[in-house]
Order: sequence, then structure tokens, then C-alpha cells
Amino acid sequence: MTFDPWVFLFLTVILIGGAGLLTGQALANAWRPIWQLFLSCLLLGIADRFLVFALFGGELLSLPGFVMDAVVIVSAGLFGYRMTMARRMTEQYPWIYQRRGLFSWKEKTGGGIRRSLSDGLYRLKSGYRPRE
Repeated sequence: MTFDPWVFLFLTVILIGGAGLLTGQALANAWRPIWQLFLSCLLLGIADRFLVFALFGGELLSLPGFVMDAVVIVSAGLFGYRMTMARRMTEQYPWIYQRRGLFSWKEKTGGGIRRSLSDGLYRLKSGYRPRE
């Protein structure tokens, strides 16, 4: 069977790609490492190949088809993971980080409270007590 762009668009991009996006969001919300995203999305790629085979008569063991599907699904998963992780970091630690676009965050400049917290922790660990 030849490549059908409508099957690819509907099944791989919209349906399974949407599942990859939601997988990335769920893993980021649970503070899971990113390697779990790759494993989950590769399993979704296998499920996608099976659905293309079972529903539309596509080729089941097609390496180029699997690679193309997996790239789309992993990309959607990374999109959801980074977007959610950036939101979580800036909402959970607003005194340390600020949003820097859709996918990233950066440390706030000045770091007044962060500097004082780390100095206080150093003093506690080292036994340093200021003279009064």
C-alpha cells in the first residue's frame, strides 16, 4: 500500500500526536524524567503502526513509516512536556524563576531572597555564628 496523507494527518498527527502531547503534559505534571517521555512516545508509535495496519490496510512492519510516525509523536510529546514544565517551574518557584517564552524559564536577576537563603544555609552547615 502507498502512503496516504489523510490517514497520516488524521490518525498520526491529530489522534496519536494529541495523545503524545497529553503524555508529555502528564509526565511533566508528575515531575517525571524526560526519558520516560521517549519510551512512552515510542510505544504510541508502535500502536499507531498497528492502527494504520488494522484499520486502513497499511504496512505493519515499515521502518520508514514507524520512524516518521515516531518523530511526529515524540515532537508533540516534547512540545507538551517543555510547555508544561516551564509553566510548573515558574508557578511553583516564582521567587527564583521567571518565564522566558513558551518552552523555557530563567533565573530572576538580583536573587535577593535566594542569596540570603543560601547564605543562611551555609552558616548553619558550617557552624558560623555572627558576633553580637
